[in-house]
Amino acid sequence: MKNPWVILTVITVVLFGGAIVYSKTANEKNNQGVTVTDHVKGNLEATVTLTEYSDFQCPACASFQPVVAELMAQYGDKLRFEYKHFPLPIHNFAQQAAVAAEAASQQGKFFEFHDTLFSKQQEWSTSATPQVFFVQYAKELGLDVEKFKAHQNSSVLRDAVRASSNEARELGLTGTPTFFLNGERMQFETFEDFLRQIATAVDPTGASLGTTSASLAEPAVKFGL
Repeated sequence: MKNPWVILTVITVVLFGGAIVYSKTANEKNNQGVTVTDHVKGNLEATVTLTEYSDFQCPACASFQPVVAELMAQYGDKLRFEYKHFPLPIHNFAQQAAVAAEAASQQGKFFEFHDTLFSKQQEWSTSATPQVFFVQYAKELGLDVEKFKAHQNSSVLRDAVRASSNEARELGLTGTPTFFLNGERMQFETFEDFLRQIATAVDPTGASLGTTSASLAEPAVKFGL
């Protein structure tokens, strides 16, 4: 009679090896066609660049989304805006949301998904199953849902989000949103301060500052949370 321990060992090795092969195959499928790109809008050749390190589950970041949208509407031809991920550990679904946005980016809809995540933040962030809402948003944006689901499990996209977070930490960042204007970290206490600095960089004469600041209210949340 053969040693049962030998048989058990062989079965374990075969199963373990099969699991590795399956995992590798699934990972290759999820990474198929994936490319990592910067998320930039506005005038790509503009001399003024506004960079935001942000977290999709951060209330202050959600408050800033319409502010940035207003800035782009007014200064879009003179301003280059770049979004970077910095999901904070205190927000349990922020990492998943960032990867979902990257999955949408694979179909050319990063900023559309970005806007939806912020406008519907209260909906998905308070759910026990935010992935259900991410798939719903993908459908509403007309994405290929099966491809979106696969890319949500892409190791390449997860690594891209982690790399952006590591970059933020290396810069000494601890909260969101954090903005850089032409490579310099912005310091401000109010929306008015924030808008004035950008308006001055875009238009040193200050001719257009009043119309922008007058149309935006102060946030209901504190910055950097």
